[in-house]
Amino acid sequence: MTRTNRRHFLQFFGSALAAIGFNQLSFLQSAQRYSQVLAQSTPRKLALLVGINQYAEQPLEGCLNDVELQRNLLIYRFGFNKKDIYVLPDAKATREGILTAFEEHLIKQAKPGDVVVYHYSGHGSRIFDPNPIVVEPGQEGLNGTFVPVDGNLPDGYPEVGGSVKDIMGHTLFLLMSALKTENVTVVLDSCFSGGAIRDARVRSRNGGKNVLVSPDEKTYQEQWLSRLKMSPEEFVQGYRAGVAKGVVVAATAPNQLARELTINGFKAGIFSYLLTHYLWQEDSNIEQIFQKIIPEIPEQFDQIPRYEVKVDSGYQRQAPYFIKSPKPSAQAVVTGVQGDTAELWLGGVDLRQVEAGTVFTAIKGTGQVRVISRDGLVAQAKVEKAVTAGTPLRFMA
Repeated sequence: MTRTNRRHFLQFFGSALAAIGFNQLSFLQSAQRYSQVLAQSTPRKLALLVGINQYAEQPLEGCLNDVELQRNLLIYRFGFNKKDIYVLPDAKATREGILTAFEEHLIKQAKPGDVVVYHYSGHGSRIFDPNPIVVEPGQEGLNGTFVPVDGNLPDGYPEVGGSVKDIMGHTLFLLMSALKTENVTVVLDSCFSGGAIRDARVRSRNGGKNVLVSPDEKTYQEQWLSRLKMSPEEFVQGYRAGVAKGVVVAATAPNQLARELTINGFKAGIFSYLLTHYLWQEDSNIEQIFQKIIPEIPEQFDQIPRYEVKVDSGYQRQAPYFIKSPKPSAQAVVTGVQGDTAELWLGGVDLRQVEAGTVFTAIKGTGQVRVISRDGLVAQAKVEKAVTAGTPLRFMA
């Protein structure tokens, strides 16, 4: 029910109650109960998107574009409210910033049945934990981590070792465990995370045995074990069984390197680009989408994306992001209209097909636009038949 329909319903409901002699207090109580039912029956969609380019060492170029790929997909394809998407770019994506945002925006707000998306694009690394909670055979104590913008290597590295402010995969497991909903999707476009192409860059910060997990990270894990009333033994058992909630999709297998590329003039993580590209085009599940993504990654990269779902859940066959009725599949979408000019997001079309004069038509109705210019995935177009912001479009060959 739309906001307007709700208002009309409540107005009618109030008049009807007054006509049969109910007092105002009874009406307000009834209206409040009705509003509560509406709130409970509509799952909220929350997203936290982290993208880091501006590392002091080994900077990247495509991570903020990954965030835009994901943000526009969530808004225009999967119906997220812009206000419910929290973006942490570059300088804001410190270790403390990421952990605080996960707690405040996701853990504290998400209720059972809500939808949660966490996306991370940035460096991954492998560091040494001298007192690990989980000991994996053959791993030599090295643990995969996510590198916040303040995750600098120790001064004097590699000759000199020391701790770093990385966030461990163990910590992400605990944070996911704290979410009150099962409808969780985590997208990881970094190393060790589980068309015209050039300029490949690896998303990996150096690490090794003399790069250590920070005491703050270990303390934080212990605090969450206590909050969750989870023993170390229970944590190890759960961690080894699989992901804590929902589904995790990752750019690589655990020991592989993730690449970001220039793809037809647009810099992005190849995994984030392909994932969002196909989710724009098709109504399918993660299992089916991966069958399209993997063949698109050049063999010489030795990068095989993977997904993992909560054990025995079958979530790989659920609708992406656990949203059963997304907006129509499309190759582009109108993101704004001013006068006779529209701005387009070209998330689901082969960019090689788009040039000045390219025509897009509305999926439904008679809307039509003609491209004037393109910069990456954003195009300016002349409105030939009326469209509005949010109109999904198809490419007209």
